[in-house]
Amino acid sequence: MSDMATTAGENGSSRNWTFLTNHGHVLLAIARNPTARLRDVADEVGVTERAAQAIVADLEADGYLHRTRVGRRNEYTVNPSGHFRHPAEAAQRIGALLALFTDEPAGDSTSS
Repeated sequence: MSDMATTAGENGSSRNWTFLTNHGHVLLAIARNPTARLRDVADEVGVTERAAQAIVADLEADGYLHRTRVGRRNEYTVNPSGHFRHPAEAAQRIGALLALFTDEPAGDSTSS
């Protein structure tokens, strides 16, 4: 699993946090590799395979991902026109995030 950033709190304790949620990390991992196995996505993000499955189910249910069965594997298509969920960013599309962290242009669909 990957290492997370650590910061020292006021009382000297360490807390791990990142700017992106696990949902964001999973979405980016799949956008970079649409045919990745969830086991590999989980390792990249630093979550369990079961957590990665649940996150993919959330992203699919809300229209951010579409899964297609190809033989024994899954292939994912990311919907870049989906909007961020938090009210502060709801006017923004996730395509801009994808473009920032992948080689995909902001308006294009990510698929293999």
